[in-house]
Amino acid sequence: MGKIRDIFSGEHRKFAWFVVICTTLFVVSWLVGPGTTVIHWIQAKREIAAQERQMEVYREEIEMMDRNIGELKTNKDSLEKFAREQFGFAVPGEDVYVIR
Repeated sequence: MGKIRDIFSGEHRKFAWFVVICTTLFVVSWLVGPGTTVIHWIQAKREIAAQERQMEVYREEIEMMDRNIGELKTNKDSLEKFAREQFGFAVPGEDVYVIR
C-alpha cells in the first residue's frame, strides 16, 4: 500500500491521477456510452434467452399437434369426434345444438 501512496504523492502524481481519470472515463463510457456496450450485451442476452424459451414452448406445441394429427389419421373415432366438436358436423338426421 505504501508504493501506491508514493505514486500518488510523489513527483509523478499528476501523471498517476491523469491515468486514473482517463481509465475511469474509458470504463464508464464502455459501460454506458453509445454503441455496443456491456448494457446492450446484457439486454441482448436477456432477449435471446426469452426467445429461446418461446421457441421451446412452440416446439412443445408442435409436438402436441403432431401427436394429435397422428391420432386423427389412424383412429376414425377420434377423427369423427374432432369433426363434431370443432366444425359442428353431424350424421344426417341428427340435430346439432350449439351452446356458447
